Amino acid sequence: MRRFILLFLPFFISFLLFGACGKRRDLHSVLPDSVDLQVGDVVFRLGDSFESDMVVMADRNGTYSHCGIVADSAGNIRIVHAVPDEPDFDGDVDRVKLDRPDMFFRNDRARAGAVCRINDTIAARKAAEAAKAVFFRNTLFDDDYDDKDTTRMYCSELVYFAYKQAGYDLVGDERHTYNVLVRSFDNCIMPSQIYNSPFVHPVALFADN
Repeated sequence: MRRFILLFLPFFISFLLFGACGKRRDLHSVLPDSVDLQVGDVVFRLGDSFESDMVVMADRNGTYSHCGIVADSAGNIRIVHAVPDEPDFDGDVDRVKLDRPDMFFRNDRARAGAVCRINDTIAARKAAEAAKAVFFRNTLFDDDYDDKDTTRMYCSELVYFAYKQAGYDLVGDERHTYNVLVRSFDNCIMPSQIYNSPFVHPVALFADN
């Protein structure tokens, strides 16, 4: 997806130069301390980037641009998600990540967020384990947004796939077209389809102050 943004490089140069002259951003998590994440929760965020705005524009029924699934990692709560353009180190590739909640909801990545839950706790744990398995196989991000190819994943595909492994089809057969500048992707699962699934319900909504 980054190759498309390069087409708009002149626009971004002025934006970056302006931002560099401003104050350093106070980085913090937009996730309230009062929110208790549970394994299998599906988490959503509205990102703070050009790509996030493009997703929301394409997802006409949606509020959020990105989603992931909460998992237990050696007794620590983590979020499994497939994301582009968030490298952990120089040379890092776009891939499925296992992040701390405060990193997932950091305010340079999230303007607002939501936590959704399924009532079936056994299935929720199975879905979380399936998502972790995708992470541990070093799965790359799916720039083609093709949910039929599970060797690579994009965010809503990962959540859908994990819960499908646990016996829940969150979105059925409905798919959408995702237009990104000069390229169109057919048969995409959008974040709003996960959020509006009859199997999940919101337990927390929040935004940056």
